[in-house]
Amino acid sequence: MRVTLPTEFWTDVFPLDRPALMYLWRVFRQAAVFAIAAALIYLLDWAIVTDLSIAVAPYEVSGAALSLLLVLRTNAGYDRWWEARKLWGGIVNQSRNLVVIALAYGPPDAAWRANFVRKVAAFAPAAREVLCQPPGATGGSGHPALNVMTAVARMLREAVDAGGMSPFAFQRAERERAALVDHLGGCERILKTPLPRAYAVSIHQFIALFLLALPFALITRVGWLTPLVTLFVAYPILALDQIGRELQSPFSVYNLTHLPLDTYCQTIETNLLDLLDADQKAAKEQTKEET
Repeated sequence: MRVTLPTEFWTDVFPLDRPALMYLWRVFRQAAVFAIAAALIYLLDWAIVTDLSIAVAPYEVSGAALSLLLVLRTNAGYDRWWEARKLWGGIVNQSRNLVVIALAYGPPDAAWRANFVRKVAAFAPAAREVLCQPPGATGGSGHPALNVMTAVARMLREAVDAGGMSPFAFQRAERERAALVDHLGGCERILKTPLPRAYAVSIHQFIALFLLALPFALITRVGWLTPLVTLFVAYPILALDQIGRELQSPFSVYNLTHLPLDTYCQTIETNLLDLLDADQKAAKEQTKEET
């Protein structure tokens, strides 16, 4: 039976998109470890140093400790990534709920309904702009997502004042609108509160010491294969470290693990415009029946 690897396997092995290429480039830090191991072999071969080997036992203990630290850091980063995903799931759901309430209980004015739906659909792209802008970037329009939500709140208030929406429906719509702002606030908390830098510094120092000293433990066991074995050990360690670093920044488009916010925004826009289209068709059919 012939076994073929899926297309995704080869696209991951030979990535062409910018985030994946940047990720691959960062992993090349292990080349320095390989060079150091090769230099050690050179020193021994030319008898510049007679014996640099040390016992393997300390590396077994420190390797277990390093693995535990990397796993804990990766789990902490994944918790941030998953929380961001749940918050954006809430943005998708609350946007749908808000539009459904407005179309079911809002004013019959077609212009108001169309404008309201488009305003709600504009919130997700505005939130994406807030979360994905480069560090230190500032705009002249203040906070785009809050500006959109302020306009939505005013339209709801106008609908109540004009008698086109009941106070009960208004309160329900306001609850959904406030939930959208709360979800954005949760995303901003993740964006502006990274994991403590001291944690990352300690882990990186531990990794550097472990990988730089590892060839001394391997030299008497594998000889000329020491650089290659060191390379194989360094790759998963550095890759796991990189994964942990990227998971803590789920909104950075320069990371391979970033959330697909463009897809979420497109989903929201498509769903809301479909609801508006169905509402307009229903209104036309009702007008025909009445005439």
